[in-house]
Amino acid sequence: MGQEAQAVEAALRLALPAAWDVPGKLREAMDYSLLAGGKRLRPIMVLAAAEALGGSREAALPVACAIEMVHTYSLIHDDLPAMDNDDFRRGKPTSHKVFGEAMAILAGDALLTHAFHSVAQAHKQHGVPADRVLAISEELAAYAGAKGMVGGQAADMLGEQGMTKLEELTYIHTHKTSDLIVFSLRAGARIAGADEAQLEALSRFGHNIGLAFQIQDDILDVTGDERKLGKPLNSDEKQMKVTYPYFIGLEASEAKVRELTEAGKQALLAAGLPKPERLLELADFLMGRDH
Repeated sequence: MGQEAQAVEAALRLALPAAWDVPGKLREAMDYSLLAGGKRLRPIMVLAAAEALGGSREAALPVACAIEMVHTYSLIHDDLPAMDNDDFRRGKPTSHKVFGEAMAILAGDALLTHAFHSVAQAHKQHGVPADRVLAISEELAAYAGAKGMVGGQAADMLGEQGMTKLEELTYIHTHKTSDLIVFSLRAGARIAGADEAQLEALSRFGHNIGLAFQIQDDILDVTGDERKLGKPLNSDEKQMKVTYPYFIGLEASEAKVRELTEAGKQALLAAGLPKPERLLELADFLMGRDH
């Protein structure tokens, strides 16, 4: 994944045009969070899905940047005192701790809106057919919005401390985490001209590994290494958040991660994609990660 991550990092540094007249503090706050590192999982999935269908990495990069902008905006807003009230993210003080709440909110707003500008560059700079780019923009709005990630965040807030069913937690994990992973895979595939059957297979793959990813996060919040995670352990427990280990225990949670990962890989293999190897490697990497 090293080459893909490096390509994403380089593209992110150029994503906000230097020629734009942007207030210096806003630009600084956007870059502070956007360039803070992290796994770059979602943009790498955009590139890997394009590769799986023989598409162009260069054409996929603007969309890869877009999903990282959306993910970063969501983290900035998640960390705010009105939401999770976190002091650290990726081993650094959170945006509102450095720039104040108002500028952190605006930096998140700016990253979200700039994501759609970035998607458009797949057509303007790389010639991806306009109908494909339009479909990507529409799906980004859906998967990131009220029926997707934001809906999952709202359900998370509404359900805190009052959740009694595993199905409610699965809904939150599906929309808060899986939906952006599903979008990333579908967007990369669309860049390469995927058909509906291929898109559906990638959606099943993304749903399963996205849910596995979030359950693994729940596990690592209990068993992980604070230095690797970049944030304190047991933050879910301290915030009285209900998690998979809370419902079914650590051992069953670990088994669920393995089960979901295998189901995702089988869905991907059944699609008959020309080059699925990188996506399969990603699924295994996520299952075995320690941060």
